[in-house]
Amino acid sequence: MRANGYAGGVEQRTALELRRALRRGETSSRELVARALELVSEHRDSGAFVSADAEIALAEADAVDARLSDTPPEARRALPPLLGLPTAHKDLIDQRGHVTTHGSAAIPHLVAAADDPVAAAVREAGAVSIGKTQVPEFGIAAYSENEIAPPARNPFDPALTAGGSSGGTAAAVALGLIPAAIASDAGGSIRIPAAACGLVGLKPGRGAVPADRRAAESGPGWGVSGPIARTPADAALLFDALRGARDEAALRGVERASELRGLRVGISLASPFEERVEIRFGADALAALDAAAAALDTAGHTVEEARIRYDAGYPEAFTAVWTSALTRIALAPGAEDRLGALASWFLDRARITAPERLEEAAEALRGFAAKARRDWGAYDAVLTPALAFPPPPIGEFRGRGPEGDYRLQCEWAPQTSMVNVAGAPAITVPLGRAPASAGASGLPVGVQLIGPAGGEARLLQLAEQIVQLTR
Repeated sequence: MRANGYAGGVEQRTALELRRALRRGETSSRELVARALELVSEHRDSGAFVSADAEIALAEADAVDARLSDTPPEARRALPPLLGLPTAHKDLIDQRGHVTTHGSAAIPHLVAAADDPVAAAVREAGAVSIGKTQVPEFGIAAYSENEIAPPARNPFDPALTAGGSSGGTAAAVALGLIPAAIASDAGGSIRIPAAACGLVGLKPGRGAVPADRRAAESGPGWGVSGPIARTPADAALLFDALRGARDEAALRGVERASELRGLRVGISLASPFEERVEIRFGADALAALDAAAAALDTAGHTVEEARIRYDAGYPEAFTAVWTSALTRIALAPGAEDRLGALASWFLDRARITAPERLEEAAEALRGFAAKARRDWGAYDAVLTPALAFPPPPIGEFRGRGPEGDYRLQCEWAPQTSMVNVAGAPAITVPLGRAPASAGASGLPVGVQLIGPAGGEARLLQLAEQIVQLTR
């Protein structure tokens, strides 16, 4: 299992290249989908996919090919933006005709009768989903291991985690099984695995994606949907498609990224977890930060230290609200015995949290969010490490017991959940691989950029500048 170097097929081409090939008649959706299914079978040991359904996917691909055939070449630019591209969905969302497990042995595994809003948006954009990708139980962890399917392994070292909760999706994209996909992020679930697997991961701001708005009505509104892709251009293509933006403004912006200059970028190592857990940024993280800062300086931006401090009460408040979601899951009698250790521990914590304490925590986080947005707003973007250190080994999190598991997650990704709480957009940007010497891991390295509300297109442009200048 390796992340690149395959011969032919889906795996060597970007989503944009595949779209051009489809519209020019140089390939067919059936060919791309069939190859993606072959790759999934060849890479079962990656843990990327929980399930794939060839019959459903190939039937959808045939329908796409018929539509392409019926459309004159000069009119194909008006077709849905992702038409015919193979993709996949996390096993947390319903996709018509496919089983949803939520990564848990504690609930029934049912075939979905209809798409949830995000799956429906991806289908409307024309992509063909071939199956479901691996997640942690109920999406509550920064790694993708559970009790019902093999763990999602890092394509650069299969002994290590691919991250989570979108670890299966990130592994699938990094391996080239699919060119790109839409994932979800409520505490870092797009950005963590994207960074661990050397990919671009865009977390849109709250309200930026129409399909997310309904879900935001039933919870704190931290969860959003966005792309995991190999390039900023592919991420922009999927973001435009998810928003239903036929003008493809984000993609056009990436194509003109070299024109962007004169922004003020603040660098920060601060984390709201730093007074509760030990945050140590490793050599990889700090080298990536320096390289990204140098690239942004070369691109014509002003890069400076950002003096930001966070409320020390954040960890307790965040944990209270984060774990409360488990109390809304309907569990049949006896089902709790089948919960994984982390979910069981989180549920126990949530149940002993008094309603008034939960409201106090929610109010504290609203104050935290307002202050964070003000602090970040002094800059056009805030630059941080993507992760504090390289991906831990498979089993390392769960081997520490629930409390140690959660602590390690906070130490590894100390600057992601705060962006969800604030509702801001953010992107993780890959900077290649660290040299395997002098304390560096030889694994993918990356950085995170945080932007203001509505700043997704600009973050994609900055990501493109960094990628181009650090090759």
